[in-house]
Amino acid sequence: MKIKLTLVALALGLTSTASYAHKANDIIVRGGAVYVHPKNDSEAVKLNGAKTDLKAKADNDTQLGLNFQYMVTDNLGIELLAATPFSHKLSLGGGNSTGLSGKSLGKIKHLPPTLSLVWYPLDSNNKFQPYVGAGINYTFFFDEKLSGEAKDAGFDRGLDLDSSWGWAAQVGADYSIDNNWLINAQVRYINIETDATTYLGDNKITAKYKLDPWVAMVSVGYRF
Repeated sequence: MKIKLTLVALALGLTSTASYAHKANDIIVRGGAVYVHPKNDSEAVKLNGAKTDLKAKADNDTQLGLNFQYMVTDNLGIELLAATPFSHKLSLGGGNSTGLSGKSLGKIKHLPPTLSLVWYPLDSNNKFQPYVGAGINYTFFFDEKLSGEAKDAGFDRGLDLDSSWGWAAQVGADYSIDNNWLINAQVRYINIETDATTYLGDNKITAKYKLDPWVAMVSVGYRF
């Protein structure tokens, strides 16, 4: 009987001391699907510096997302969001005074690494760990290409988008399956604005794209 009571007490002791939450110096790696939904709100497209009734638009995209986090304390972490390159189709919308509304402009790719400070308000006894975060984003655009439709309409000399610096904010939650594995869901808003330039014959076309996307990610993580 004493042996049974000892085993029960030991089991209860192990259960009460087990912790599935993050600890200082933990490294967390997450991988999953990232969905990017641009705001699609731009300033007026300009023709040789003069405003037109056109607007610049970009479509959505989903890629593989990677997330690396280092816990500075039990409740505070530094996180880097990375992903495989996002690809967006650009188009022109708005009025049709130029005859270009609805035209496909081209395709671009970008990488938006985002560094954030994240805070977990709950204590380490909870498997469910919600968090909030804020940080800075750098978006690098590359592989910009005019579409065949744009070239047929008279666009030439390529397509160029400037790199962007901006802020980012997020909410998310981890749920620990065991001491190492966890699942994660997060939503963030990233401030991404870029100046796009191309030419319609000898006319310079410029547009300030305010992508400002909502970014959602669902992933599986491993805690080292």
